[in-house]
Amino acid sequence: MCQALELGEGKRVRLITLASEAGAELLGATELSAEFVRTAGQPHRAAVRFLWKGDQAPGNDLLTASQRLLDLSVVDRGCLLLGQELSSPLTADQAAQRVDGELAGLRGPDMSEELRRQNTQLLRALQDERSRSDELERLNKELDETNAGVMALYSELSGELEETNRGVVALYADLEDKSRRLRLASAAKTRFWANVSHELRTPVNAVIALAQLLLDAGADPLTPEQHQQVSLIAGSGNTLLALVEELLDTAKAESGRLEPQLVEADLRTVLHQLRGTLASTTAENVTLEIADTAFPGPFVTDEVMLTRVLRNVLSNSLKFTTEGSVRLTVADERRPDGPWAVFTVTDTGVGIPEDEIEQVFEEFYQVRGDHQRHVSGTGLGLPYARKLTELLGGRLTLTSRLGHGTRVVVELPAAPARSAGPLPQEPLLRSVVIIDDDPVFLRTLRPTLGRLAETTTEVTHSVEALRTIRTTMPDAVLVDLAMPSPDGYQVLQQIAAVPGLAQVPVVVLTSMGESDIDRSRLGRARAVLGKTHLTAERLAEALGLRARDTGSAPGEPAGADQPAPEDAKDALTP
Repeated sequence: MCQALELGEGKRVRLITLASEAGAELLGATELSAEFVRTAGQPHRAAVRFLWKGDQAPGNDLLTASQRLLDLSVVDRGCLLLGQELSSPLTADQAAQRVDGELAGLRGPDMSEELRRQNTQLLRALQDERSRSDELERLNKELDETNAGVMALYSELSGELEETNRGVVALYADLEDKSRRLRLASAAKTRFWANVSHELRTPVNAVIALAQLLLDAGADPLTPEQHQQVSLIAGSGNTLLALVEELLDTAKAESGRLEPQLVEADLRTVLHQLRGTLASTTAENVTLEIADTAFPGPFVTDEVMLTRVLRNVLSNSLKFTTEGSVRLTVADERRPDGPWAVFTVTDTGVGIPEDEIEQVFEEFYQVRGDHQRHVSGTGLGLPYARKLTELLGGRLTLTSRLGHGTRVVVELPAAPARSAGPLPQEPLLRSVVIIDDDPVFLRTLRPTLGRLAETTTEVTHSVEALRTIRTTMPDAVLVDLAMPSPDGYQVLQQIAAVPGLAQVPVVVLTSMGESDIDRSRLGRARAVLGKTHLTAERLAEALGLRARDTGSAPGEPAGADQPAPEDAKDALTP
C-alpha cells in the first residue's frame, strides 16, 4: 500500500520497521488492532494506527525513535499513530483506487490453495523433523550401547593384558634362570674338557714316545707281527692325541682363550702338506684332488688353524666317500672390505639329510645310518672346523643332499685389518654417530662401538643425520649406503657440503657387493667396510685410531711420513 501511495523507499522502510516494532511491543494487548490509513488535510500522510484497551503502552525507546525517524508520531491512551508524508499529490479517490488495485492483486481463488499447500509443506517438514529426531534418538541409544560394549571389552582386554604381562615377566624370569644354568653348565663342560684334555695328553704322549722307541732302528729287533702291532699302537696314539688337541682347542675357543697367531701364510705349502697327509687315508676307488694354487697377494692368517680346518673338512669327506672324488679348490674374491680366500670342498659321498645339516655342527652329533658301521668318529670335526673358521674372521657353510654328496665352503679374509696390538681398555673416541636403519645390525654393533667410543649416537632416519652430526660434533661418523631417501650417498654429500665437518672421518658400512657400490659417489669417505665380521680392530684401523698412540687425532697422520691407513685409497680400491 505504501508503494501504491508512492511513498519513497527510505520513508517506506522506516515506517514499516517502526510499525513492526510497535506491533511486537503491543502484541498481547486487549483488543489490539492495526490499520493502514491515509490522513486527510495537508500534508497528506500514509500512516499505521494501533488501537487497544488497557494500560499497556509502547516503550520509550520506540517512541523516541519514531519521533526522530518519522514525520508523524502520536501516542495517546489506547492509540498509537505512526506516519510519513506523501510526496505525490494524489487525491483521495486516486489513492483509494491504487490501494484497491494492490489489494485486488493479493486476492483470488489461489490464496486458499496456496495456504493449503503451505500447510501441507509445513506438516511434511514437521514429520521429517520428527523422523530425524526419532532416528537421532535411536542412534544415540545405539552409541550408548556401543560405548558400554567398548568399555566392557576394554576392561576385559586390560585384565587379559595384565595377566599376560604377569605371565611374560614370570617366563622371562624362568628363562633368565635357565640361561644362567646353561651358562654354568657350559662353563663346567668347558673346564671339564680342558682338564681332561690336559690329563690325557701326558699319558698319550708317553704311549706314542714308547711306541716310537720300540720302532726305532736302534732298538731291539721286532718280529713282523710285533712291528705291525706297535705301529698300530703308535697310529692309534696319534689319533687319540689329535682328538685330545681338538678337545682342548674347542674348550679354549668356547672360553675365549684360543687366539689366532696371524702371519703371512704360504698357501701352496699348506695345500702340499694336506695332499701328503691325506693321501694314505684315501680309499682305493676315491680320487683326492687338491688344487696347487698360490694366492695372488699376501694371505695373512693362522697357518696352523687353517691347516686344521681344511684337514678336518677333507677327512670328513674322505671318510664318507666310498667311490668318486673329493676335491678342494681355492679362489680369491674382491669384497668391499678387502680380498677373501674361498676354499671349496666337494665330494661324491653319501650326503646328509637336509633336516640334519645344522645338527652336524653340534659337538658329538653323528648322522645315523648304515654308513656309520664302517667308519669311526667323535662328531667333533665339523664343529671344531667351524669354530676355528670363525676365530679367523671367516665363516663355514655346508650344503648337501642325501645320496648326492656334500659341499663345504670355507671363507676367510685374506688380509685381516693390520693391527698395532690389542686395543686399549679405555675408549679411543669421545663420541661416534652411526647412521643405519637396520635395528638388528645396530644392536649387534653396540658392543663393538662401546670399545671404541665413550658415547654412541644412533640415527635410524637419515633425514635427521646432518642435524645430529652438527649437534653432537662426533669424532667419527659411520654411514650405511642402503637407506630410504636420503640414502647413504646423499648423506655423504650433505656432510661434505658443511665446511665445519670436513675433518670428521667417515667410514661406510655396507652389505652390498663390490659391483653394487658406486665409488664415484663416495666422496671423502675414508673406507668401505663390509658388515659381516666387523670388529673393533678393523674399525679402529679404518679410522686411523692407532694414531692416538702417537698423539695424533683420528684422520690425521700418525707421524711425519706415516699416513693413517693409506687415507682412503687402500680401503676404497677393489
